[in-house]
Amino acid sequence: MPVLRTAMLWLARQPQVAELVRSAPVTQPLVRRFVAGETLEEAVEAVRELNRRGMSATLDVLGENVTDEHEARKATETYRIVLDRIAGSGIDSTVSVKLTMLGLDLSDELCRENLESIVAHARKLGNSVAVDMESSAYTQRTLDLFYRLHPVYGDHIELVLQAYLYRTERDVRQAIERQARVRLVKGAYAEPPTVAYPSKRAVDAAYRRQMELLLEFGRFVAIATHDEAILRVAKGFARRLGIGREKFEFQMLYGVRRDVQEQLVREGYAMRVYVPFGRQWYPYFMRRLAERPANLLFALRQIAGR
Repeated sequence: MPVLRTAMLWLARQPQVAELVRSAPVTQPLVRRFVAGETLEEAVEAVRELNRRGMSATLDVLGENVTDEHEARKATETYRIVLDRIAGSGIDSTVSVKLTMLGLDLSDELCRENLESIVAHARKLGNSVAVDMESSAYTQRTLDLFYRLHPVYGDHIELVLQAYLYRTERDVRQAIERQARVRLVKGAYAEPPTVAYPSKRAVDAAYRRQMELLLEFGRFVAIATHDEAILRVAKGFARRLGIGREKFEFQMLYGVRRDVQEQLVREGYAMRVYVPFGRQWYPYFMRRLAERPANLLFALRQIAGR
């Protein structure tokens, strides 16, 4: 499976393969499993349905690594429109942004300007923005930009940290010290063993350590995982230490482990679903297939007509 995962992540970066996948009719039902649609209206309806089932959401406009300033500013305006639509429709959703979509590959200052435009608009509307992490090449620059804005915008901006990086325990402690809200994920990019734990067992152990630190000492942690063993650890740890449920929430991806999402709601936990949408779905879709064998097996069964 590690070899297969590496291959899938490589394919996620191949634009010629993206065109083949996009044009194949058989892939459309698979894409709709993990992506709420290509339009904002489709995404809003997906969030309405989640809200009806007792879950909140975070909307992610798919796209990354823009190389043109006009496209970065266009993405910024799109996020402002999404925030307006959330406010106008009354749905329960935040937004999540990738900094390379806002121009990080062009300049830090352009990216900061665009990110601040989105976060300031979110604050005006009483909403918040999660700053997604991308590959390790961007980690420090992402942290630097986040901490430039966090003192001004406080809880209206949230940091995402990836447990599989060796550096993350240090980054968790910094987030605790600075009282930043954190979404903790395992990580879904192809990283060399020089910067990231190479085995699932080591990543899981790191995730548990970091999660417990954030639960006990952090301002707020979003526990973003589908791993039922880690979910049990989180619930037991919070219960033993008397950590109130207002200090954390669980987060999962749209279309993944719906049964577990609904079970957490029945148990009275806050459950937020990461809802991606947009035409630039191919890299996201391939990472979802790569990160869990169950996702890939689901796709293969669909293709086989089973």
